Formats: sequence, C-alpha cells, structure tokens
Amino acid sequence: MPKPIKIELIRLAATLSVAVLIGLLSQQLILMLLLGLICFLCGHFIQLLKLYYRLKEGRSFPVNSSGTLWGYVNEHIRTLQIKSQKRKRRLSQYFSRFREAATALPDATVILERQGNIAWCNPASSMLLGLDWPEVAGKNFARLLQHPILSDYLAHGDHSNPLEFASHTDKTKVLSLFITPFGKRENQQLVVVRDITRLYHLDHTRRDFIANVSHELRTPLTVISGFLETMEETYSEKGGEFIPLMRRQAKRMEDTISDLLVLSRLEVDGKKTVAEIVDVPALLARIADEAEALSGDAGHQISLTADPALLLRGDKKELQSAFSNLVFNAVRHTPGRAHVHIDWAMQGKEAQFSVTDTGEGIPARHIPRLTERFYRIDAARSRDLGGTGLGLAIVKHILQHHGSKLEISSQEGKGSCFSCRFPESRVVCQRP
Repeated sequence: MPKPIKIELIRLAATLSVAVLIGLLSQQLILMLLLGLICFLCGHFIQLLKLYYRLKEGRSFPVNSSGTLWGYVNEHIRTLQIKSQKRKRRLSQYFSRFREAATALPDATVILERQGNIAWCNPASSMLLGLDWPEVAGKNFARLLQHPILSDYLAHGDHSNPLEFASHTDKTKVLSLFITPFGKRENQQLVVVRDITRLYHLDHTRRDFIANVSHELRTPLTVISGFLETMEETYSEKGGEFIPLMRRQAKRMEDTISDLLVLSRLEVDGKKTVAEIVDVPALLARIADEAEALSGDAGHQISLTADPALLLRGDKKELQSAFSNLVFNAVRHTPGRAHVHIDWAMQGKEAQFSVTDTGEGIPARHIPRLTERFYRIDAARSRDLGGTGLGLAIVKHILQHHGSKLEISSQEGKGSCFSCRFPESRVVCQRP
C-alpha cells in the first residue's frame, strides 16, 4: 500500500479513536463519531478547495514533502506543471523558428482558417498578393484578392494541382498557388504562392519555338519528299540505295515534326477535352486490325478483349492516338510471333485499358523516363523501327486531359504491360 494512503488511514483511525474516547466519556458515542468523520471530511474539503483555486488561478503548487495524500497530489501536479512549462517553451521555440523560416521565404505563405479567413501571412505576401499583416488578420482571403478564377478554385475543394493566375497587383506577373491542409484539429489550410513569371514565359517561348519551327520545316520537307519520290521513280537504277535512304530519313523527319505539332497542341489546349461519347470497343477493333497489318511478316499474335457495353466520354481523336501509340509500340518493339493482348474492361467503378506483350521486357531503370521526350532505350534500334521518341509523351498528355495516367510494369524476359484507368465520371455503360 502506498505510504500517503497509509498516513491517511492512520489519521482517520486517530480521529475516530479520539471521537470514541470523547464519546465514551460524554456518553455520546454516535454523535462524537459523526463529528469526527465530519471534521476529517472538512479537512479534505478545505484541501480540495485550495487545489481548485490554485488550478483556476494558474498558481504554482508549493513543494510539500509531508508525505500526506494531499502533499503527494500537490507534488505530482507541480511536476506536471514543470513538464508543461518546458513543453510550452519548446513549442514556443519551434513556433518562433517556423515563423522566422516562413518570414524569410521568398514565396507568399498564408494560413487560412476554416471559413477562408486569414490567420497569418508572411512579408512576401505583401509583395506578391498585396496582403499586409496584421491589417488583413481575420479577413477573407478570396474577397481580398477578388479574382474569379481563384474564388472558383478555393470553392471547388480539389487542390491536387496548383493554380496559375495573373497577379491582381501586377498584371505582368504570373503566380502559382498551392493549397495543402494545415492543422488537423483546427482544419486550417496553408497557402503557398510563388512568382513563376519567368518560368511561364520560358515555357511559352519553348512551345512557340517548337510549333513555329515545326510549321516552317514541314513545307520544305514535303517538297523535298516529293522530289525524292520523283527521283526514285526516274533514276531508280542510277540512284541505287541512296534515294530510298534519303526518302526514309525525310519521312522520319516528317513524323517527328508531326508529333511535335501534336505535343504543342496538347500543351496549349491544357485540359480542354471534347466530351463526346466514344465507342471504345469499335475503336480498339480497328486499331487491332491496323496492328496486324503493321506486324506483316513478323506474325505477331494480336488478341482483343473488350466489353462491348463500356464506352467513354472524351476526345475520339486523342483517345485513338493514345491507344494506337501503345498498341503499335508493342508490335514494333517485340520480336516476331510475340503475343500482344489488348484489354478494355471495368475495374471497380473505373474503366481500364491495357496492352500486354510477351516481348523482351524493359529494364527497371528506364521505366520512370519512358514518357520523356526523345527518350529511347536503344536509340539506334528505335530509329530503325521508325520511332520518333515522342509517342509516350503524347500518350501521357492525352491521358492527363482525360483524368488518367500511364502505368507501366515490366519484367525483363517476360514482357511488359502499359495500362491506364479512366475515372467513373467519364465511364458510360450501355448495358440492357
């Protein structure tokens, strides 16, 4: 038994003993026992009141080494107070460091409360957003900026992708806004805004340069290809193998320019996708026939499994380009007689498209980079097969337009699988 409880029991026994003795002498035993118990309880009640007022007023508890129950309680609470004070000092130091770090950031940092009111913002918010702390404390973030795109973005709830918009204080600046949950208990949000004007203009310059150069090269290449075709027919014996080689290289350049123009268009269009209902099973049937023609003497075994009632909302031309790219790649990059299987089916509430082959497989180190522009595992072989190195980059952009992404799994010596899933919002089932 703990010592403080033993002491309290001894005190209770002593009080009752004195009460019994007085009761026997006064012949009022029961009354004296009641008075003794009342005195004992009053002592505890007084200690309880002292505890209450110390806690209410936030006073520190005195050091009490008497060994009594209340002395033990006071010492324990004092220990907890000391630990709490140390924890508060540490938290205060961490918070001060966070404030110092956030203050030093060149990006605007704003903490929003549940209703979208500003709880805090750093000095960079003044330069980028025109928000001066503490004048904006408690004011609504969206109303202060008065930007229609920003208001819709904040109200939408899906903040997985950053928002790019023109600054309302300086129209020449382009800002990128990112929102993430902050503080689980208070349901706050952390808003980070950075100036991406330079990157934005560089990206547009790059896109415009690629588009303009591609357009400028297309016409002379068409002319050159036409002359080479005529020369091949006229001077087939004199030209030997040089004219066909020149034609193949001109064709490869035309294909590259065509793919560059497609990529440029996809980047400019952003997420603007036509929402027509696409008959995917019929589309895949045509692609499978074209893949067999492409295989030719290689004799690839091409099979198709497609749910006839499963359709998709999207852009038919873009989807055809993405699916055909994946299927034709499987035919081009697998040895003859390999099996290429195309599958279109429901996976839960989503629609999944996949192309599986029994080819040589892809080394794991190459998989993360396959969708980069002009990235080739074997550059020489890819050129011999007529690839431009842009096909999977185009596929990636098209899938992004349709709320999907490309997933690649492969094992060397056993083949590869390229698949993608489309969200429920784009799935159309026409089952009876």
